[in-house]
Amino acid sequence: MSSWTARAGHTNKMGATVNEAGVNFCLFAHHAQHVYLCLYDHSGHSEVARIALFKGEAGLWHVQIDGIRKGQLYGYRVAGEFAPALGHLHNVNKFLVDPYSYALHGEYETSGRHQVMDEMGKMCPLDNAHLMPKSVVVEHTIYHGHRPNISWADTVLYECHVKGWSARHGEIEHDQRGTYSALGNEAFISHVKALGVTAVELMPVHEFISEPFLAPLQLSNYWGYNTLSFFAPHRAYSSSEQATGAINEFKAMVSSLHEHGVEVIIDVVYNHTCEGALHGPSCHFRGIDNASYYRLDKQGHYINDTGCGNTVAIEKPHVLRLVLDSLRYWYEVMGVDGFRFDLGAILGRDKHGFNARHAFFQCIAQDPVLSKAKLIAEPWDIGPGGYQLGGFSAPWREWNDQYRDVVRRFWRGDNDMLGVLAKRLHGSADIFKSRAPSSTINFVVSHDGYTLADLVSYEQKHNEANGEHNRDGHNANFSFNFGVEGVTSDPEVKSLRLKAQKNLLLSLLLSKGVPMLSAGCEMAHSQGGNNNAYCQDNAISWLSWNDVSTYHPLSLFISDLQRIRNAFSIFKYDQYVHDDDPRFDLGWYRPNGDPMQSGDWHDAKLHTLIHTIVDKHANKYVCLVLHRAQHEQVISLPKLEQPPFNQWHLLLSSDDTVNTHADNAQTHFETSEEITLTPCSSWVFSNVQWHQVTG
Repeated sequence: MSSWTARAGHTNKMGATVNEAGVNFCLFAHHAQHVYLCLYDHSGHSEVARIALFKGEAGLWHVQIDGIRKGQLYGYRVAGEFAPALGHLHNVNKFLVDPYSYALHGEYETSGRHQVMDEMGKMCPLDNAHLMPKSVVVEHTIYHGHRPNISWADTVLYECHVKGWSARHGEIEHDQRGTYSALGNEAFISHVKALGVTAVELMPVHEFISEPFLAPLQLSNYWGYNTLSFFAPHRAYSSSEQATGAINEFKAMVSSLHEHGVEVIIDVVYNHTCEGALHGPSCHFRGIDNASYYRLDKQGHYINDTGCGNTVAIEKPHVLRLVLDSLRYWYEVMGVDGFRFDLGAILGRDKHGFNARHAFFQCIAQDPVLSKAKLIAEPWDIGPGGYQLGGFSAPWREWNDQYRDVVRRFWRGDNDMLGVLAKRLHGSADIFKSRAPSSTINFVVSHDGYTLADLVSYEQKHNEANGEHNRDGHNANFSFNFGVEGVTSDPEVKSLRLKAQKNLLLSLLLSKGVPMLSAGCEMAHSQGGNNNAYCQDNAISWLSWNDVSTYHPLSLFISDLQRIRNAFSIFKYDQYVHDDDPRFDLGWYRPNGDPMQSGDWHDAKLHTLIHTIVDKHANKYVCLVLHRAQHEQVISLPKLEQPPFNQWHLLLSSDDTVNTHADNAQTHFETSEEITLTPCSSWVFSNVQWHQVTG
């Protein structure tokens, strides 16, 4: 390293900021007594300088180092009080990465050396620097790509794991499989475009590490909900070996997707960090200022509203600033279009519980950058009053687990589901009230739980591979297996399972609200009944591509559903329809074609729901028929009179014996004609024909 000099810096910007003279460093550590900047050589193995920072106001420490440039490797050591009962866990023996690390160099290695205290509760004297990655000084460039700016009403989400989607994809070069580059590849883009997807929702891409208890099990964190840095992109998803290669590759992926009209939303985890509970590793917050960065009780113990050992204290000004800076960085510099917030209720939690007017929400609402972003909440945590579905305010959207469970339970055959199913199909107005129907993110499966194929193949979870004796994962899955648990060669069961997946997809894509597909649902991806594959970075989780995957019956079925969704304006109409609506009429009918009466909604013998939607302006009718019983059902379609028509046309059915696109298909039915539904099937009829739908 060339000659350098240290002098007082400034506190205008946090982290490492490149300037004409060198680099300014600024760190928040309110309770620290001394802060040391450690500079490393290009290998990251040798410390070449240790410099004391200057203490400024409001807990900010700073130093300007003249003579160094971007690419410099560094980290911190912080000295202060070691008093666990007061929440202070300073230990100068621990090397700490900068919370504002935009890139990291070197690998994190699991070791007891990272702990701040030993088994006796005494300060651990062991140094851990050789086992920690080093922060990298980075110079930023703003993203200037064209953003698609798709409205919420037109949005279709595709939840996807960066590595898992392409790790086994034969059309992608080996060195690009499992990387950001693969998702900027034509193979990915053409696939999601064919599914009607407008936005990919990537599972965590922030730099993360594995939990210590997974190493002895020869497992590792796969999902990524164990964040090490809120700024640095995860390097394992990059094909580059350069420290900043992941940044450039991620931005290139975003640009490629944007050029093809696809938005990028990332799943972010600001509710907890990889440091876990007290005996977890000390990587940054714990050693810098444990009492300031985390929520603690009066005894200095972590408040664990996340279930992951710690909870980030976002209500504190400098922690709030850190999160907002991270969000702004990913939007402005990395180019993403929005965020899905893991355990989002945490972000609105104060000492009295969830607060829809929390400073975090107010800051985002008035921020000139972040107010443009798409915002999605997972609206719950495990703390008191933590379930907050419907509790967020516009412009937030929310994952709707009640939609998921009701649709699953209806198709499973549970009683007393018709009324609540109708509410979910119509955008869950009972939950979101005065907000728009696009407030609900509708989904049937996600990364967390069964895959779509496993939902109709397993009634018991099979998580033995996770090493927790099948104790982990959800127990209330509302799944059904058609009489056989798991894989079967029985053609009848296989046919029923394919139809069941189509039924679930039809319900999802022809509901009001924003639909979210989970990667793999279009090709019957199975995890062997594992409903908590967070630690399975292997063939259990990776999509199994083959020559016919792109043309899988489910993929083609989704494409057909998207054509129908696009053809009928009700599904994009971002208002709830009431009885006096000037444009739309909704109807709900019994199998005989008569309108549903109040007692019918709770009739345990009623297994068929007929739902009509009339667009009076466009003179278009659509009729959804959902038949969940395992027996045939004769129905009469409703005789609608305004405007009059004589025939219903069958557009689509989940029954694979009914090919609505074949020249000889029976797709036209007189309004007086009876129709026999096959067991466990769904149907879409209209007064317009298929060629009119597809244009």
